[in-house]
Amino acid sequence: MFLPLLQSPASWTWLVVRSNRDPQQLAAAMRSVLRDIDPGMVLAIRPWSTELGGTLFPSRMATVSLGVLGMMGAMLSITGIFGMAAYSVSKRLKELGIRVALGAQRKEVLQAALGRAFKLLAVGSGVGLVLGLLATKVLAFIVYQATPRDPLVLAGVVLAMAALDCWPRGFQPARALRQSLVLLREE
Repeated sequence: MFLPLLQSPASWTWLVVRSNRDPQQLAAAMRSVLRDIDPGMVLAIRPWSTELGGTLFPSRMATVSLGVLGMMGAMLSITGIFGMAAYSVSKRLKELGIRVALGAQRKEVLQAALGRAFKLLAVGSGVGLVLGLLATKVLAFIVYQATPRDPLVLAGVVLAMAALDCWPRGFQPARALRQSLVLLREE
């Protein structure tokens, strides 16, 4: 909006210039022209990216902080899932060993060891998706250009969490198959 200086006097004035030239050359040319008009004028010439960076700093810091907290949460969940999977499989070692001894295929043993885990993963993903949809309104106020209910982001989060859940669980049944055979040999 244009406001004539004589109608709305102020001690400062903004001049916005758009150009395809190099900002340093443009700043020198502008400074020269403005000094010719008024040699005592105080000038502060800054590129738009600097002004925009200062304005977006709180949103960027919130985004970085949420990213760091998300990574810490993912590491904590991997640790917890790995521990629970190890505990669950260790409690069922004899059962899995008996299944192998009776001729169960590797696929059947893995399904017995991981079946409940995948059901929990599905329920957890569903609950997380609902809570994520509820949290997007709050997140849209904090993070710059975060759109509520962005399907690509929601799908990415669900797939990432599913991968983070499946990765540690995959180690335990393989370990259980090896240990169950050793356990049966010992007994």
